[in-house]
Amino acid sequence: MSPGNVADALLRRWYVLVVALLLTAVGAYQVVRPTPQYVGSAVVVLKPPVTQNQPNQYTNLLPPLAVVSYGVIQQLESPAGAKELSAAGVHGTYLLIPRNSGTSATPRYLIPSLQVQSQTSDADGATTAVRRIIDVYTKHVEELQTAQGVPAYARITASVLVAPSAAEVMGDKSRGLAGVALLGAAGGVLGALWLDRFLVGRRRKTAVDHRRTAGPVPAAG
Repeated sequence: MSPGNVADALLRRWYVLVVALLLTAVGAYQVVRPTPQYVGSAVVVLKPPVTQNQPNQYTNLLPPLAVVSYGVIQQLESPAGAKELSAAGVHGTYLLIPRNSGTSATPRYLIPSLQVQSQTSDADGATTAVRRIIDVYTKHVEELQTAQGVPAYARITASVLVAPSAAEVMGDKSRGLAGVALLGAAGGVLGALWLDRFLVGRRRKTAVDHRRTAGPVPAAG
């Protein structure tokens, strides 16, 4: 199809371009004035039990803390865990991000931490969801040790290392507008060309069928 044929097709199906332009304007408005989104986050750390021989928790590294933490995370990320979190009032998008990098206070790979994130349209809702996820996580850690008969003095405990807080998600509006404009232009042009080809092809088929049903034209007497 030559550029001239493309231009003719676009002119014939100008109304498709108008619809695409209107949809692009709606999308651009959503980019310029988006619905506010907030991300709540907190960090939870598992601590080994305090013993008489090792009163410093961070030197008593016998319990497999990383294995326990990851096992609980897998439980919460399963379909049953998703239902449990939903029943606890956790809705929207959330993430459980295990971290074992360590800090000056927690040895590397031995004291696992868990970053909990939740994204909603409300700042209070985001922090509330994070707290509820932490509550469910802590409950699973306790239930796991209860099932194994671990005495209270020898139990692993979950502690909030960084308190829940929320921050507004700030997107790049210029990139968003460029993307919307590109999608609108491509969609409008492709839609107009497809519709023109479809209608022209159907018109030609109708004309051929009409000639077939009409039969040969009788010769003039």
